[in-house]
Amino acid sequence: MEKFDKQTREQYRTKVKEGFPDRIKVGDTFFIKKESMRYGENPGYPAAFYQEQGASGPNMSTLEILKEGTKGLSYINVGDMDLGQRLVRKLSSIYKDKKICALIKHEMPSGVALGDEPEEVYTKAWKCDPLSNFGSVDVFSYTVTEKLAEIIIEKGRVIEVVYAPDFTEKALEVLSTRKPLRIVKMGTSLYEPSMDNNTEFKRVAGGLLVQKRFDSRIVSGDQLEVVSKRKATADEIDAAVFNWNVACFTRSNAVVIGKKDKVHGIGSGQRSRIDAAEDAVRLSKRGYGPDQCVLASDAFMPFPDVVELAAKSGITAIVFPLGSVNDKLVIEKADELGLSMIATKSPDRTDSERCFLHR
Repeated sequence: MEKFDKQTREQYRTKVKEGFPDRIKVGDTFFIKKESMRYGENPGYPAAFYQEQGASGPNMSTLEILKEGTKGLSYINVGDMDLGQRLVRKLSSIYKDKKICALIKHEMPSGVALGDEPEEVYTKAWKCDPLSNFGSVDVFSYTVTEKLAEIIIEKGRVIEVVYAPDFTEKALEVLSTRKPLRIVKMGTSLYEPSMDNNTEFKRVAGGLLVQKRFDSRIVSGDQLEVVSKRKATADEIDAAVFNWNVACFTRSNAVVIGKKDKVHGIGSGQRSRIDAAEDAVRLSKRGYGPDQCVLASDAFMPFPDVVELAAKSGITAIVFPLGSVNDKLVIEKADELGLSMIATKSPDRTDSERCFLHR
């Protein structure tokens, strides 16, 4: 058995030779091969990372690998870094004077927080779901210092990549004591414009799906409208904006619960909305719990079941898109239970914003 265990572990360390071209053209856009990956999503399958020619700003075209670790960047690492950087960049554009940290697993957030103190922001994000953070890619909007680096490598934390705008020399020394850890620097400031063709490609068998990249218009309470009898408090509106923008980077069906400075629980990738909500509530109990939180739903609620679960769990408000044939029934249930319902539409618009994500 020991022989088989060793051979099995070795497959995860073995780099697969790839023969992909140095340049790929899609439409008018060229992509230049940057790195050969160890393998793709699974061992034995070749993979490579390409950067978009001519792209600039805070995106994957400008990253700088400071330390490859013992295995180098993986295919999955790059996907996590991309989602984390785009999430942190979006939040930084809304909260310009705050520090942001996002922990990413399988291209989904597992912890997000903002604040003033670098170490506190990281520990707040980590507490969201300490169990799911095993093997995370940790993305920062701010410089990693020696003190923060010491927290990152504390016993019990297993981290794949630290991705940040900069690192102090002492921080690099501390992080380098973790040999498997990859250290990657963002090539430019998060506050600079990200210049690429703003187009998403998704390969399907025998074809290609193309769409313009989604960017939420919800950046303040001005783009929201309370549609329930109970009006939302200022803190609930702030929490609605924050958690909605986290939901925008969470695989559908997505439900995110939290307060105005941190996420408490994330339910993602579920076929039904109530399952996503139940997951968010359940997972929140690993850290902060759901009490006095705002719930963000990435799409409309077809039934009042999510509202009932929210009220039972101590959640006080829900931010969501309108559009269900049962909107009236859902809002009436919220009125009955004393919740505030916040629609993702400003009073001068008729359309609500939905934020499905199927990466």
